[in-house]
Amino acid sequence: MKICAVICEYNPFHNGHKAQLNKIKAESSCDAILCVMSGNFTQRGEESVFHKRVRARHAVENGADIVTELPAAFAVAPAELFARGAVKLIDDIPDVAALAFGCESGSKEDFLTAARETLREDKNFKALLQQHMKEGASYIRARNQALLSLGGALDEALISSPNNILGVEYCRSLLALNSRIEPLPLLRTGAGYADTTVYDDFSSATALRGLIGQNTRSAAKALKRNVPASVYADAPSYRPNAYRTAALCALLRAAPERIAAAPDCSEGLENRLKSMARSNPDYDKLIDITVSKRYTRARLKRIVAQNFLGIRLKDVREWLDASLYHNVLAVKKEGAQDLLAALSKGRYPVITRRSDYALLGKDAAACFALDVRANDLYNALTGVHTNEFETLFV
Repeated sequence: MKICAVICEYNPFHNGHKAQLNKIKAESSCDAILCVMSGNFTQRGEESVFHKRVRARHAVENGADIVTELPAAFAVAPAELFARGAVKLIDDIPDVAALAFGCESGSKEDFLTAARETLREDKNFKALLQQHMKEGASYIRARNQALLSLGGALDEALISSPNNILGVEYCRSLLALNSRIEPLPLLRTGAGYADTTVYDDFSSATALRGLIGQNTRSAAKALKRNVPASVYADAPSYRPNAYRTAALCALLRAAPERIAAAPDCSEGLENRLKSMARSNPDYDKLIDITVSKRYTRARLKRIVAQNFLGIRLKDVREWLDASLYHNVLAVKKEGAQDLLAALSKGRYPVITRRSDYALLGKDAAACFALDVRANDLYNALTGVHTNEFETLFV
């Protein structure tokens, strides 16, 4: 079996995602599509609008063949760790031949060239990296600025937009693993990443999250135009939850050293966050007043989420070197046996039922325990109750 993988969040699944899956079927010559999807908390440091099992079902109902979970340790992480964790999982599956991802521009060769350039770390590069970080840039932006300053073959267009940056990170991870998997960049359809404008079709997930939960006829009509029928049918089940209040309380309760252990936290940011939280006990206001050129909104929200879930950089690094698992959230009934057999060809255990937990080694069990904790917290916040260990056959 020849499989094409997609690393995704589907928060929520929309027409642009469906178009991408159709394009993969047309262009990849693969027999099946595997989606490695974030669980109940995302890379933006937010809770998902639908439970991970529901979003996995949406994917299978609209073109995917099987959906596995990207562990929370990597899902709520900066781009580099997000990509490394996801690529580590797909590289374990021998039948995965390609990794498809959305992009704003660039060919396969462009992304691989950019990835090779970013792996170049000589003395001049390191000096420029430190200089740009002192000036307030995040690590990835400082790294890219340093490489542009050194000249070479790096295409600035490939490191100036969110999807392209993530695509380069995927290719960096593939090269670092000497993976056989070929990157398959696909031009995005419709609205750009984080575009809040609601269009007649192909609006961004950001815009659609703003519609879900609005009890108005116009919001319902706009949502219906932009998502598959199965997603629209589940929209009334969404209910606002107390995540932001709970996350703020966890931040106030945590010792500074615990916050500092989060993957995105550095340079004493834990003290600034605690201080700001005491004087501004409102989640949105806390983020608004702490945002700066160096500390982006997404990074700050991830730190708060990482603290809430108990994600530590030390653990994430250990798990990147450990044997992990493939937690199957949903699979298409037709061909399920072959799809699960394909996953089983790898070294990592495949989890489809509670008894499979016994197959996990010490590190994998600790990583999976974090997934279970994230699921339990999400259930408590939303009033949703799901079985963490049972795969959906769609």
